[in-house]
Amino acid sequence: MTIVVTGASGHLGRLVVESLLERGVPAADIRALGRSEQKLAALADRGVQTATIDFDKPETLDAAFDGADALLLVSASEPGKRVPQHKNAIDAAVRSGVGHIVYTSAPHATDTALVLAPEHKATEELLAESGLPVTVLRNNWYTENYVGQLDTAGQSGEIVASAGDGRVASATRKDYAEAAAVVLTTPGHEGAVYELTGDEAWAFTDLAAAVGTILGRDVAYRPVSPEEHTAILTGAGLDEGTAGFVVALDGNIRDGALAEATSTLSDLIGRPTTRLIDGLEQAREAVTV
Repeated sequence: MTIVVTGASGHLGRLVVESLLERGVPAADIRALGRSEQKLAALADRGVQTATIDFDKPETLDAAFDGADALLLVSASEPGKRVPQHKNAIDAAVRSGVGHIVYTSAPHATDTALVLAPEHKATEELLAESGLPVTVLRNNWYTENYVGQLDTAGQSGEIVASAGDGRVASATRKDYAEAAAVVLTTPGHEGAVYELTGDEAWAFTDLAAAVGTILGRDVAYRPVSPEEHTAILTGAGLDEGTAGFVVALDGNIRDGALAEATSTLSDLIGRPTTRLIDGLEQAREAVTV
């Protein structure tokens, strides 16, 4: 069985490859794809097949997908470009006769106001039209998204956000990677749409408490209005587009778009998902290694 993983030169894809190896999949049966040959080198040294691809260059995809019994399509990282890039990948998967596509999507992609969702909704529609067996993994937020708060709070003693009392049911990339590996290596997932979340949704007061514990100092959550948040972010050097995107995401959180916690992820991986404080500590250690 050949399992192909895109995005393997990035965080999530690499962790999926690691999880496949931990599950006993022979290295020679895994094909890790990414845009950076240098970042794939460590996997190649372990016997994993590797190849460089570019979703913007369809000619790089057919040979890389050829013979794949299962393909993990890790969503592309550039907002605004995902749909044509994903279409190139899906078309190549059809041409190459891929047996099963697993796609990393967004929470409730087809019926949410989440600012990131439209491109994922469009991709899910392309997958449905492809005629291939598909499994959709709708990953909630990554806990690692908040590791930068450790440095900020270390200096200011505050976590500032316009998320109000909103909650986030995050899990770590490793949690999501293990779930992807399970779906890629066990039967019965074709046609499924899994809403994957952490076991518990946390509030920003919880995030402040976790960060404070890690830093060994008092950290407070300071909620601000969207307008105040925008001014703070642009004042810190962010361009208006990026600041607006961050504030829109906080608005989604404030409105509850990421608050739903399910047991689906922990059921798939056979263990509780990683606690917020543990995920932040692990991410911090990874950055400092």
